[in-house]
Amino acid sequence: MQATPISPATPVVHATSWWTRNQRKVAPYLFVLPFFIAYGVFFLVPVVSSFILSFNKQVGLSTPTFIGLGNYTALLEDPRFLTALKNTTIYTACSVFILSPLALLVALTCRSFVVPWANARSLYRIAFFLPQLTSFVVIALMWALIYDKDFGLLNALLHVFKIEPIPWIRDEQYSMTSVVITAIWTFIGINTLYFLAGLQSIPDEINEAASIDGANRPQTFFYITLPLLRPTILFVVIQAIIFSYQFFDIPALLTGGGPSDSTLTLALYLYQIGFSQFKLGYASAIGYMIAIVAVVVSLIQFLFFRTSQDT
Repeated sequence: MQATPISPATPVVHATSWWTRNQRKVAPYLFVLPFFIAYGVFFLVPVVSSFILSFNKQVGLSTPTFIGLGNYTALLEDPRFLTALKNTTIYTACSVFILSPLALLVALTCRSFVVPWANARSLYRIAFFLPQLTSFVVIALMWALIYDKDFGLLNALLHVFKIEPIPWIRDEQYSMTSVVITAIWTFIGINTLYFLAGLQSIPDEINEAASIDGANRPQTFFYITLPLLRPTILFVVIQAIIFSYQFFDIPALLTGGGPSDSTLTLALYLYQIGFSQFKLGYASAIGYMIAIVAVVVSLIQFLFFRTSQDT
């Protein structure tokens, strides 16, 4: 009797779902998806919407009316906008040419023989950074008391030298100076930390070699330290320009843009137009003009640094 050959068992193929096959590839994207959703809803959508709105005329909840470049041409004829642009540019110049060099000087002092102990250096770093952690409301209230004409600390010091009291934040002649001094006190700490980070990236062996070759401290600073700090200086200057054209908190809280618009900045003017007068299309145009000016000035500064580095 002939035996029937036994065929090998056919393997059973289990049906798998799409998720089972692709979960390792898809899972990472699901973890980062909430960020991109929030980024799109709270950043991309407002940016695109405000750009479209800047070509329309809209007051409050009224229906937008397309006017093309009407808002942008109106800005060039708006005396308050031009005043705000001038004030913001003055503050930007002070931020670049006064605040940044002072921060570099403080950083050099913290790293030099003036503060020889490591614990003292850490203490100074914390002390200079504390204003950055303080609420702008508290800063404005504190400096308003310092600038007070009758009871302020600043006028009390002037009284010692027989100088008449000055209405620091109520006089057009001194109001912008008062805002700049307050801003320098507030932001010098964070800029000092930037420069300290740049200084720490410079190897000590380079300065020691220069000292052995006979270079004194000024020569070491101008011919070694300063060139090696170019990337840090470029970063500090560009971020100072960008944030200066967005300067809002201190003038809004300290002077409200006054007196007579002497401390009115572009960001503060945008707030007044958008949230006080509800001219949404015009406010959007102001916002994009701020962005355009900040980008153009930053590019000019970047090209200047690049040209000076090539030479």
